[in-house]
Amino acid sequence: MNVLSLFDGISCGQVALNRAGINYNNYFASEICSHSIEITQKNFPNTIQVGNVSLLKKDNFNSIDLIIGGSPCQAFSSAGKRSGMTTEKNAEILSLPQYLKLKNNNYMFKGQSYLFWEFIRLLKEINPKYFLLENVKMSKKWKAIISNTLGCDPILINSKLLSAQSRERLYWTNIPGITQPNDKKIYLESILQNEIIHTFLPKTRQDYDNYDKNKVDKSIHKITATHIGASRTFTNHIRNDGKSFTLRRVNPNGIIDEDYNIRYFTPVEAERLQTLPDNYTYIDNITNAKRYEVLGNGWTVDIISHLFQGLKTDFPTLDLIANSL
Repeated sequence: MNVLSLFDGISCGQVALNRAGINYNNYFASEICSHSIEITQKNFPNTIQVGNVSLLKKDNFNSIDLIIGGSPCQAFSSAGKRSGMTTEKNAEILSLPQYLKLKNNNYMFKGQSYLFWEFIRLLKEINPKYFLLENVKMSKKWKAIISNTLGCDPILINSKLLSAQSRERLYWTNIPGITQPNDKKIYLESILQNEIIHTFLPKTRQDYDNYDKNKVDKSIHKITATHIGASRTFTNHIRNDGKSFTLRRVNPNGIIDEDYNIRYFTPVEAERLQTLPDNYTYIDNITNAKRYEVLGNGWTVDIISHLFQGLKTDFPTLDLIANSL
């Protein structure tokens, strides 16, 4: 099997294929972030990096069986402006022919969410047997446009079923047998690095002005902030279900201890929230801030691995290959 991963990031898709036991021959990764590429190549040195998605053509590949990708979500997300796919002059892009005409006429696009149409362009040009597209929850309008274009409805899965992170995402795919995963009941207390000495934020009035202590369940290590920004303010968004809020690409999530001390998750804890191996994103020259960013942009690996189970009907698993040797 040959795989083309668009917007590959740190290659969570490759981790998921390995975890699902799916054998693949070549993994082509389209990515432009140098730090993400460096992390991918550290973990998967045989990855074939192919560069900018906008420049790729069918002729770049002999045969592709699976195209995967999580196109940029900022213009769809409730955390963003929710403007959807538009030009810089706010003209909405509603079809592939429209997008290609604008692209050929050198129009400028707003943000990066319009790159969904590059996913569609390559999907139509290459025509693989299977595809998987991931994105955030979004307005009915844009969800319908994506669904109509792909010819299928998405399945909404929350990462909290297989991790200690609440992360709702939409998955459009033609991989067969897709179901909701069974809840593994994984909670924050099982992923925290309690063995190391943590640095807490300064315990000042500013840290505590913006939340109600009465909302805090002191059975702790089960409560996190939505995020703690540069201003070190702490919002009223508190979870009491033992899960982290969704990891974001900026402003790392934090946790409160039994004495109301607040700290950020460590990079390793953030990796565990995405069900990645410990220190998967660690490289000497990559800062913790950059690690949080690439992790926030990434996938929850065990969710993707669950979705890939349906590929086993067509492609040999690593177990079967091992048994035949």
